[in-house]
Amino acid sequence: MMKLATLCYVRHDGKTLMIHRVKRTNDMHHGKWNGLGGKFEPGETPEECAIREIWEESGLQVDNPRLKGLLTFPGFSNDEDWYAFVFVVDEFKGELTDSPEGLLEWIDDDKLLELELWEGDRIFFPWIDKPDFFSAKFNYKDGRYVDHQVVFYG
Repeated sequence: MMKLATLCYVRHDGKTLMIHRVKRTNDMHHGKWNGLGGKFEPGETPEECAIREIWEESGLQVDNPRLKGLLTFPGFSNDEDWYAFVFVVDEFKGELTDSPEGLLEWIDDDKLLELELWEGDRIFFPWIDKPDFFSAKFNYKDGRYVDHQVVFYG
């Protein structure tokens, strides 16, 4: 089984909007900090999914998410392969709303790696600032990082 999702990093003035996933106890990301994003709805493009998910989770309106990479997570949850399109957003409108997923907070970019993150996030965060597109596979076993592979396209 395959799941498609977006992972979006909204950035402004040296900060990145992150969500602390603490509102739902059955959340596989419970206690972790994540970018915004989520699963595709039928018929959506990656860009449409990113725009919708940012709106639903933060109340911010975006028009131009920039695709930076693709992440593959084989057997990540319930033996399902997850594929996440990674976007960066620098321009948005609106005010933050209360998120049903968790607590939203603007985090200084130089403090991001200090958060409680998935181990793979610590590895690919620096890649979103590079000009090259990346495609990476992150292997986890029982929720723990095992290894990864990456290709950069210049």
